[in-house]
Amino acid sequence: MNLYYFILNNNKNHDIIDKVKRQLDIYQRKEKYLTMADEIIKFLAYDGKISVVCANTTELVEKARQTHDLSPVVTASFGRLLTITAIMGNEMKNEKDKLTIQLKGNGQIGTMLTVSNNYPKVKGYVANPYVDLPLNEFGKLDVAKAVGYEGYINVIKDIGLKDPYIGISPLISGEIAEDFANYFVNSEQRNSAVALGVLVDKNGVKSAGGYLINPMPDATEEEISKVEQSIFKAGAMSKMLDEKLTLEEIAKKITGDDNIKIIKNNITPIYECDCSKNHMEEALIAIGKEELKKIIEEDGKAELMCHFCNKKYQFSKDELLKIYNK
Repeated sequence: MNLYYFILNNNKNHDIIDKVKRQLDIYQRKEKYLTMADEIIKFLAYDGKISVVCANTTELVEKARQTHDLSPVVTASFGRLLTITAIMGNEMKNEKDKLTIQLKGNGQIGTMLTVSNNYPKVKGYVANPYVDLPLNEFGKLDVAKAVGYEGYINVIKDIGLKDPYIGISPLISGEIAEDFANYFVNSEQRNSAVALGVLVDKNGVKSAGGYLINPMPDATEEEISKVEQSIFKAGAMSKMLDEKLTLEEIAKKITGDDNIKIIKNNITPIYECDCSKNHMEEALIAIGKEELKKIIEEDGKAELMCHFCNKKYQFSKDELLKIYNK
């Protein structure tokens, strides 16, 4: 920092100043990454012809693992879904917009449900968080078997219109990234490259993240081919994150464009539940007076648990009677 200040005040060579600024920016990004700060960065490659979104969601996925006491293979599966949910949630424009994704496969995990706003603040629920399977033939967590090879993705976007957007797409592999690439093509009519990865060790989540690449209409076949070749050479997203590559370095690596431009950064995805006692009160009202009366007479109290964060809410008999008499 002192060197940067000295040059600004003592050297008129703007080329040197620009070079130091770039190096300082790279250093700050690397330093931020080393603190495991989650982030989403949006880029444009090849003169604006390729859109790239890269995400580091390590802390987000670790919080979800701790919240739901997930097994390693469920952590990897649910972490992938949470990551794409964060990326897609941030695509929405307004604070009140809501994205809900349901992934239901015929594997042991069953249903996974995630919700996000545009911040993105993400929360989710797993039907069976304790699935334990042998490693697959490559010695890796068997996400596809845990999720299942058959099923569907159901995407609901409530963006303030009269009716929400609903898109449904079948699972094609259970690996989640491939399934969402297929969803984007068939339900949103946009060709996409999707990568999602979660690296788990005995202490929890080592790294988690993903990227979404979309060519613009004016992208050439040559540019798309360069991206495809670069993706193949780059390897797994979780490995690049574990090697401490910054999101900018990853974006350059997966596109083959060293002149990639950042169009938006400092987006922080977090795992956060917005449940409250008022929301739980609304749930009690929704069950109807007859059922509520039964609870009052037979139990004299109620305990409700939020499936997204496992927080419990207690209602006394007096509180239940107030709700009943509303």
